[in-house]
Order: sequence, then structure tokens, then C-alpha cells
Amino acid sequence: MKQQIIFIFLLASMVVRAQPIEELKYHMKYSFIKGGEATLSVEDTTYQGKEALHLLLDGNTVGVTNMLYGVHDIYESIVDPKTFMPYKAIRNIKEGSYRWYNEAFFFNDRDSIYSQRSGPREVPPNTVDFITAFFHMRNTNYLDQFEGGEEFSIPVFHADEYFMMKVKYLGKTKIKTKLGTKRCHVIQPRIDKGKVLNSDSGLKFYITDDEHRIPVLLEFDLKVGALKCEIYSYKKKGVEQVD
Repeated sequence: MKQQIIFIFLLASMVVRAQPIEELKYHMKYSFIKGGEATLSVEDTTYQGKEALHLLLDGNTVGVTNMLYGVHDIYESIVDPKTFMPYKAIRNIKEGSYRWYNEAFFFNDRDSIYSQRSGPREVPPNTVDFITAFFHMRNTNYLDQFEGGEEFSIPVFHADEYFMMKVKYLGKTKIKTKLGTKRCHVIQPRIDKGKVLNSDSGLKFYITDDEHRIPVLLEFDLKVGALKCEIYSYKKKGVEQVD
């Protein structure tokens, strides 16, 4: 569960990196205490000679939290820029003394995946990794079809496991952010509550209802209180958008 929380706040030799198209930075706060930082970036790249996008989610603890339990988790995906389907996903976890690393290769034309940890396996069509699923909801008009209260499912391969991730669309609301007051789509992924969340619906994403689809806020309803991940910097092609 700790891995899921750091992740939500949240390419190897065949990848050529480029200047970020987008870079979003977040503070993770428990009440008024800053506990961590996260960066989400999107870059143009190439993969096996094809145009692609490189998605990166990098989260780490800071300050007292880091001294008590240091965390540095990195998630990466290489995706097709037209279909948003993944070619490759990397999960690199460092939490205290715990380490976990895996690379998964997606063969969408064959509905199969090769995991370095568990080998080949067949999966349903359109299976994606977690970060690609979130990216798809950001970069298409997918959320516009809903009014509020609907649920949908996404086939996901994450942490070397396949599952159907259920997501509830809660509607739209206005919130104050570093980017100003924004009208946002609110979605609620259903995840295992584990020992940390109050329920399997204890997580909410707020994504701006505009052409940018910026994830400006994430909220966690924990057994010990509320945890928030709030945007404080948003750059497009290197230009800061926050005043």
C-alpha cells in the first residue's frame, strides 16, 4: 500500500531523451507538514526507431519523513503518441531497505506482455500500465462522456500483476490551485485499501476541465488523516505557467 501511495503521487538503452513537453511538480502534505515531492514529465523520444512519448513519475520523501522512512520511487512508460498504448514500462522502487525493479514490454498487436520478473504472458486487448492509463484519461476526451456517478474499468498491468482497475467518475467541481480557480473532473480509482486507506475509494484525482487536462490535486483519505498532493509548478516546453 505504501508503494501505491508513493506511486500515485507520483527506458533504458533504446531510448533517446528530449526536452520535456510538460513538467508538473507537486508537494505532498499531511495536514501542514510537507512530507514529499513528486514530478510528472512528458517528453518526445524515440523507441526502436519509432516516434514515442516518455512519461516519467518520480516521487521522494523529504525532511523528517525522509529521515524516518526514506522513499524514492520512479515509474516510467514509453508510449505510442497516437494511440497512447505502451511499448515499455519501468517500475523502480526504493523504500527504506526495500528494493523492487522490473521492466515490462507490451506487444499490443499480439495482446501479450514480457516481464523481466515473470516472463511472457497473454493479456486482454488494450492492457496498459498504471501511468499510461492516467495519461490516456488526460490526453483524450474520454472523461467528457460522463456526467457523474458512472463507473468504468481499465485493464492494467502493474507490480507484475494484471487486474481490472475500476474507476468512478464523480462529476465536476471548482477548486483553488496555484494555477488559479479551476473547474475539474473528479475521478476515484478503486484500489485495495490495505492498512493505510479508510476504504478502497479513499483516493481522488482532480483533473482540469480544459484543453490542458492538468492533474492539479490528489487526495488520500487515510486512517490517520488526510494526505494531499498539490501542484506548485507547471511548465510547458520549459516555460513556467504558475505566476
